[in-house]
Amino acid sequence: MEKISVQNVTFTYGSEGADVSAPAEPALENISLEIEKGSYTAILGANGSGKSTLAKLIDIIEVPDSGRIVVFGNDTSDDSLFWQIREKSACVFQNPDNQIVGTIVEEDVAFGPENLGIKLPELRERVDQAMKDVGIYELRLREASGLSGGQKQKLAIAGALAMRPEVLILDEATAMLDPRSRDEFLAIAEDMRLKKGLTLITITHDMSEAMRCGKIIILSKGTKAAEGTPAKIFAETDLEKYGLRRPVSFRFAYEIARLAGKTLTEEDLTGGARLREKLVKILSDPSLKGDPDLQENAAADETAPAKRKIMSVKDLFSSYDGGRSFAVKNVNLDVYEGEILGIVGESGCGKTTLISHMNSIIKPASGEIEIYPEEGVTLYCSRKKDVQRIRQTVGLVFQYPEYQLFEETVYKDICYGLRKMDLSAEEQKDRAVKAARSVGLDKDVLRRNPFELSGGQKRRAAIAGVLAMRPKILVLDEPASGLDPAGREEMFALIKSLRISGTTIVLVSHNMDEAAAYCDRICCIRDGEIKAAETPEDLFGNKEKVAQIGIDLPKITKFADSLKEDIRKILPGVDFGTPLFDPEEEARHVYMAVLKARLKDVK
Repeated sequence: MEKISVQNVTFTYGSEGADVSAPAEPALENISLEIEKGSYTAILGANGSGKSTLAKLIDIIEVPDSGRIVVFGNDTSDDSLFWQIREKSACVFQNPDNQIVGTIVEEDVAFGPENLGIKLPELRERVDQAMKDVGIYELRLREASGLSGGQKQKLAIAGALAMRPEVLILDEATAMLDPRSRDEFLAIAEDMRLKKGLTLITITHDMSEAMRCGKIIILSKGTKAAEGTPAKIFAETDLEKYGLRRPVSFRFAYEIARLAGKTLTEEDLTGGARLREKLVKILSDPSLKGDPDLQENAAADETAPAKRKIMSVKDLFSSYDGGRSFAVKNVNLDVYEGEILGIVGESGCGKTTLISHMNSIIKPASGEIEIYPEEGVTLYCSRKKDVQRIRQTVGLVFQYPEYQLFEETVYKDICYGLRKMDLSAEEQKDRAVKAARSVGLDKDVLRRNPFELSGGQKRRAAIAGVLAMRPKILVLDEPASGLDPAGREEMFALIKSLRISGTTIVLVSHNMDEAAAYCDRICCIRDGEIKAAETPEDLFGNKEKVAQIGIDLPKITKFADSLKEDIRKILPGVDFGTPLFDPEEEARHVYMAVLKARLKDVK
């Protein structure tokens, strides 16, 4: 009675009009699992493993083909119990646009509890508290459609909280939130779980979020592949087999242990303090081995960014309300040919507004953006006659790639922009096929309907459509959002290869570890203004400045810095030098620094 029970459930999405001789593969197949009432459970798995389908079945958005799902004693197949179950559960999905129904923010938050029959004044109290909990109370009278992606995600979460459910399912619901907003919301949800018995289920690709849970369930190809505590899962499971990776702090720790010839146990992974204690013990062992002159194998950058400016943002102001307030203000920024420039900041700070000016989707209230596609040529984003060439020079892929797909086949979608460029059919075909191949899409995918693709494939198809036009600058808004760890690595491998081939990349991201690891410079925006534009080393090496700007440190930096403080207590003279942002590289860096310091003490 006091659990959610999934019993031998199979579910296949309808395939109307499909060849009956080739039936669709089940999204879930004979799966069984249990989630205790009041527990905190993470559902992990690669894209397409069945995670979202499981969420829809628990919330009765879909019904199993076979098997049973029982929510706290109520069978979801019993139509008479439908509203009883739905009143107790709320689900927040990754794309908030699919969940927003109200015109005004507070109206949208009120939609759920109104449908539950909640009357005033309780309705008013619930709505106000939910908006305050996620930090959008000041936006309560704004039009919902005018919010940023992150603000819309907060709105969707507020709508779920206002219903005060017994079960809250978060399906990548924090993917579009900046790190601080994500942590603040998760703290609220966890507090509700402890104080009110909320059952919390998070479907996530963020391994640090999974570490906060009491139990992890891994799905693979529609079946349950593994189950256990986070420590057990991350210590014993072959995660890469399922398209997953350990959290960055664990990857760092495992590399230290490997270099020292030691092993980590499930107990070592039960908390950050315990893990650091284990690593200090390993690094203080007199038998520590290794060549102190060995280079840490930090990857040399194949192409240092050139100094030629390819874009300049000059005194840019932009407003959505006729100048009463500004989404971006007094922005001045140079972009250099061949670099990867990261743009970071909290949700609603103006990141998407800024990049929307870069290929003339939005015209500035004042100021200018100049594009320099080649020596001696200047294009102005405010000048109508330059717009067509600007859009051929600057390609833009938004955070929801499905919004950029609309043709009957992937091939036609990729060719859409090419048809506007007065190219021959043969040249269009050659460009489309090469662009698809460059993002990892094979020829079979080109014949498919783009709306049948997985989330990761849609993202690749959208990028291919932009790359086919061969832009000199590629602007990507959260390109890895919603992708599993393996997919994220493939995406950033693609970004690096594009950069090596000469494409300039402008990358919007909420993931500080990825921004630090892959970007040459990071531009920080707060309240529409640029507060810093520096290398990752300079930016994250100044913790006071990071705190003032209001961004988060990379997780690897937080963990490694805490370990370094512990090590300095036993080796005061150790010189760790400049930090690195790849977990394995930073682990080797720290290991060699300790080894050199220990050998120096011996001498």
